[in-house]
Amino acid sequence: MLSDTVDKARSIEELEGVRWPDPPSDSTSLVRSVHTLRKRPLGALSTEDMGRLIGQDVGLRWLLPLALDHLRTAAAQDADVVWLDDDLLTAVVTRKAEVWRDRPELARHLDETIRILPELSPYLRPDVEAFRSAATGLL
Repeated sequence: MLSDTVDKARSIEELEGVRWPDPPSDSTSLVRSVHTLRKRPLGALSTEDMGRLIGQDVGLRWLLPLALDHLRTAAAQDADVVWLDDDLLTAVVTRKAEVWRDRPELARHLDETIRILPELSPYLRPDVEAFRSAATGLL
């Protein structure tokens, strides 16, 4: 598993060694949520939590392997049914091309996972095509 080397007992804040200040009082709920989730142990993050953090490019070094393992497991279990975990998959496939160039093994793993899926939501297909275009030469 990709995430075997990730210490799931530690938070992003601990792993990065950077403590963010409290968000301003007029912050959006997204900003407050991201600040809170950075302090939670990785193993305690839900699928939705991972998607939220990944969508904000927070903790990608640790979260992408966790998310990709989760997606692979879910894809293999749901191979005969319609895919329902579009939020996390969307968060992952919409990361910038540099993310995949820096970690080509993750790009290949993601592409293999997508190929397992029986079908993609029509709303997700453009994001998957953009990911594959961005990862050209890595897959």
